[in-house]
Amino acid sequence: MSRAPSRSGKRTKKQARKSSARRPKSRTEPVKLELVVKSALWQKRRTAKSVIKKAISAAAKAASTQPAELAIVLSNDSGIQALNRDWRGKDQPTNVLSFPAAPAVARSGKAQLPSPYIGDIVIAYQTTAREAVAEGKPFDHHLAHLAVHGFLHLLGYDHENDRDAETMESLERRILRRLAVPDPYAPRGAN
Repeated sequence: MSRAPSRSGKRTKKQARKSSARRPKSRTEPVKLELVVKSALWQKRRTAKSVIKKAISAAAKAASTQPAELAIVLSNDSGIQALNRDWRGKDQPTNVLSFPAAPAVARSGKAQLPSPYIGDIVIAYQTTAREAVAEGKPFDHHLAHLAVHGFLHLLGYDHENDRDAETMESLERRILRRLAVPDPYAPRGAN
């Protein structure tokens, strides 16, 4: 699970906390989500879109986000490998990539409200399916986890060090519990 930098650089968890501290905690509208299917392989999973929508909604509620807009691209291994190579210098497929939107910049001297668009998430079908089988998990559970993981990256969460990883994983566990998805970080057979 990877987080690609935004075109203008990384947004740190501290920056995300600072910007959310200025906004009220309640949300007036749901998350607006555009799902783009780039690979016919996803047709095998008729529940994928509803799983993703529920996962993102639960993540937004748990993270107390403002109204947010994002796109999720349902891709394949070759598509995500090209992105991983171009943006992260890793010429191999991965399960999920997050591309946070660049912060809005005021063109005038006036203060500007942050854009509701928070970025894009790309999920690869083959890697997701392969990992679900290897880890003995239902595909939909693994997909929900990847959607939540990618969404939290868009909000500025990361796992670059142990403390940040524990913070992010703890929130993921809480969100996934609400979705009746077992702890994805528990040792095999512990659930």
